[in-house]
Amino acid sequence: GKYICGWEVEKMSKSLYNVQNPDELIEKYGADTLRLYEMFLGPIEQSKPWDTKGIEGVFRFIKKFWRLFHNGENELELSDIEPTKDELKVLHKTIKKLQEDIERFSFNTGVSAFMICANELTDLKCNKRAILEPLTILIAPYAPHLAEELWQLLGHNESVVDVAYPEHNEEYLKESNFSYPVSFNGKMRFMIDLPIDMGKEDVEKAVLAAEEAQRWLEGKTIRKIIVVPKRIVNVVVG
Repeated sequence: GKYICGWEVEKMSKSLYNVQNPDELIEKYGADTLRLYEMFLGPIEQSKPWDTKGIEGVFRFIKKFWRLFHNGENELELSDIEPTKDELKVLHKTIKKLQEDIERFSFNTGVSAFMICANELTDLKCNKRAILEPLTILIAPYAPHLAEELWQLLGHNESVVDVAYPEHNEEYLKESNFSYPVSFNGKMRFMIDLPIDMGKEDVEKAVLAAEEAQRWLEGKTIRKIIVVPKRIVNVVVG
């Protein structure tokens, strides 16, 4: 015979003595972590493998979300400065995604959207009240205990569940720039960010003036420039 050591997937059952006690997980990680982890496992109608290592990742997300509101000394620190365009875009992109996910009961992708949002706001070093207050309302159906505590810390007396759910504004989602892939004789060489409403002639001038373009133009004659607005630029040289 052959001895094989590996993982075996089986149904969680009392008779198999493989049941995970939720009370132990809640004691260690909190109810919101367990709630988010169960949502994050995948579509609610499908069977999913239970892996407690995944709970650690969700627990790290909750701590990262909390740090958006607090400084290094764990003190609430918010700014009343007007949010930037990038910060508003992150917020309203998340609102739109969550609206779509909730309507189709896709809670796992909703949790993923929160994780992406927290990462992007962390990178932007955003602690703006105008961004974080609506974000607190957004996360309430997913992590109610976290949301309720943050809502009270933000100075509100009513429950966060009694507040109207945010709606996204398409104006904040409009792109002002487009990243053009620039090709020379059909081979992509570099990307260039240009205003999305820039005309063909101006796109040509901007591409030819770019420092990266000089390397591929040196000693060559421009035969033709093909500009497909909001798609691609191809420079034919010989």
